[in-house]
Amino acid sequence: MEQTGTIFEAIGGFDTIDRLVTAFYKRVGKHPKLVPIFPEDLTETARKQRLFLTQFFGGPKLYSEERGNPMMRRRHLPFAITPSRKDAWLECMHAALEEAEIAEPYRTAIFEKLTMTAHHMMNTPE
Repeated sequence: MEQTGTIFEAIGGFDTIDRLVTAFYKRVGKHPKLVPIFPEDLTETARKQRLFLTQFFGGPKLYSEERGNPMMRRRHLPFAITPSRKDAWLECMHAALEEAEIAEPYRTAIFEKLTMTAHHMMNTPE
């Protein structure tokens, strides 16, 4: 497969994003620190994250086409994102990256990008 240099293509595109998001929300739905700020039914949340991560990692701009500018921090302001919730989110994502079998160096690159994003989302002290 011809690579044009995006993480999205390098990890295998939509199928890998789908595996990652499925593995992630399986954990989020059970995490005691995250359950209070996520809906009981994670179907729509996961669908939006698939769109966002596809775009975030260099794939088609599906999120923007459907929802406009991502403005992730603004979209997350209604939720109390504390340092411990940020850590819980990253813990779930780290495990999901392993379960989705994303190879290095992409696993680390993805986790670093998402760690920066998670820090930016914090909006509430403990």
